[in-house]
Amino acid sequence: MIGSLRGQLAYKQAPVVIVVCGGVGYEVETPMSTFLDLPSTGEELFLYTHMVVRENSHALYGFATVDEKHLFRTLLGVSGVGAKMGLAILSGMSVRDFERCVQLEDTAMLVKIPGVGKKTAERLVIEMRDRIDKSPVMAALSGGGRVAADSRTEAVDALVSLGYKPAEVKHLLGSIDVAGKSAEDIIRLALRQAVN
Repeated sequence: MIGSLRGQLAYKQAPVVIVVCGGVGYEVETPMSTFLDLPSTGEELFLYTHMVVRENSHALYGFATVDEKHLFRTLLGVSGVGAKMGLAILSGMSVRDFERCVQLEDTAMLVKIPGVGKKTAERLVIEMRDRIDKSPVMAALSGGGRVAADSRTEAVDALVSLGYKPAEVKHLLGSIDVAGKSAEDIIRLALRQAVN
């Protein structure tokens, strides 16, 4: 199994890149989240990789972060989700945004991703729910290694920690205009909604 590549970026044409390592060029498919942050051709590149071996082909997929790689591998375990859809999901939203969609059961956001229909979105929410709770990103968010987040995300985290279910939080925030508001203001407004 090829777990990562470090070498010279010889070619890039979305979504494919060729990374030359020790004289061998590895063709790697990447999500747009990774592709858009690639250096110029000729420069050094490091990618976390996942290899998919089929009867008639070997395909290598590359990711800028270990969290992207982890989510991609987890998505491949969902029935009806292949590598193409996994790349589409990572191209359409960040790892954290995807995990939040699953937590909040936000299928409306998931169906905006090309190739993800309503049934697939519902399956993703159901099958990924338990796996998301064990992911490194969610572990970091629930522990001390908190990542800097926007106000809405901070408010969601706070409301969930107060005991609200993700679906309840989604409902509470649905009618609030969060633009330009601090996390504290969003929480106050959400709690007012809850008691009305």
